Amino acid sequence: MLFTDLRLVEPILRSLSDLNYQTATPIQAAAIPPALEGRDVLGCAQTGTGKTAAFALPVLQRLASAARGDRRLRCLILCPTRELAVQINEGFRDYGSHLRVSTALVFGGVGQGPQVQALRRGVDVAIATPGRFLDLMRQGHVDLRSV
Repeated sequence: MLFTDLRLVEPILRSLSDLNYQTATPIQAAAIPPALEGRDVLGCAQTGTGKTAAFALPVLQRLASAARGDRRLRCLILCPTRELAVQINEGFRDYGSHLRVSTALVFGGVGQGPQVQALRRGVDVAIATPGRFLDLMRQGHVDLRSV
């Protein structure tokens, strides 16, 4: 199945074209349509099969098409490791390169100052490890009312 068959908006298709993505993998073809409809999706696939795009593309499209009010956090992605958080953030950056959707990485092992500043400025998507995210929540730096 081609990405053009998945009802993705033009800015996302342009980003995918920039990345030379043409054909969706099985996990992408199965997950993207119901996720675009707002349905819950549970998927399982091997490493390297495109799972990040399978969930990131519908998230980006829904965020880009939703009315944008104040700059409150609208999506939270929890990851078990900082390496996976970095990888997912890169995917969001690449797939959303022609959209105005902002992300913040939140993980431990580094100073929290820049992460707190990013959350205060306002981001659409936080990609976080649970420990640091819970710490920032307990400190009052996270508002989940718009997620």
